[in-house]
Amino acid sequence: MELGKHRWLYVMMVPGILYFLVFRYLPMLGNVIALQDYQPFLGFSGSHWVGWKHFHRLFTEDTFLVLLRNTLMLFVYGFVFAFPIPIILALMLNEVRKQLVKRFIQTVIYLPHFLSWVVVVSLSYLMLTTEGGIINNVLVSLGGSKINFMLDASWFRPLYTIQSIWHDAGWGTIIYLAAIAGVDPSLYEAAEIDGAGRLRQIWHITLPGIRSVVVILLILKVGDIMELSFDHVFLMANAMNRSVADVFDTYVYNMGVRGGQFSYSATVGLFKSVAGLVMVYLANRLAKKFGEEGIW
Repeated sequence: MELGKHRWLYVMMVPGILYFLVFRYLPMLGNVIALQDYQPFLGFSGSHWVGWKHFHRLFTEDTFLVLLRNTLMLFVYGFVFAFPIPIILALMLNEVRKQLVKRFIQTVIYLPHFLSWVVVVSLSYLMLTTEGGIINNVLVSLGGSKINFMLDASWFRPLYTIQSIWHDAGWGTIIYLAAIAGVDPSLYEAAEIDGAGRLRQIWHITLPGIRSVVVILLILKVGDIMELSFDHVFLMANAMNRSVADVFDTYVYNMGVRGGQFSYSATVGLFKSVAGLVMVYLANRLAKKFGEEGIW
């Protein structure tokens, strides 16, 4: 009876379910090639099974520790500096009382999200190049010397993080603004009657009100510990900064697409996925231990 009553809702679910089945779950079957010396012309059934050979190669090669360090460092930079920015922006926007000004600011900070990483990196290059870049021109005018930001390995991680913040922070505020809108307004009224200022209201009402949302997004963020924006890293990487720019995502591309080592690249991808799953599980357990609902 209930199924028939809500049949059109179930019909509306069909496209989403098909999408996840076809593009998310079925491709997971391809991970079987991580245990094979996969040859495209032999297929899954004809390729030779080699067991854990590729995993042994991955964990024993010198490049593994380099890739792990570079990937984790970029994740830590993003976790420490990029993750809190949308929360701060949402709190600040919530305090803007003039709707016209608020909408204008929202539009300005949302727009970068719709730019491709090709455009973002190109803009950075134009601003930072030693040949007429505005940043280097300012440095020279202040009596300093030019810095080749794009080729200096020590600048790769800061630039990557700054670009990520500029590109994604505004879009991330949407979730937090929606969560703030769900906080009971009577709590603010009661706090104001008790003499609490805006900062105290934010600290004692707004932040606790959106804590569950922050925790859920934090858990999901931890799950992306091995997942970086491939196109962003790939566009920023060059021969001079490759010592810090080589991560698992670019390694999979180089080994699989460019090198034709399909089984080995599948092994690296499977390792990334398992590591992300383990981190989500641990983060969810930790969240529940501290009294949060978690994601399951």
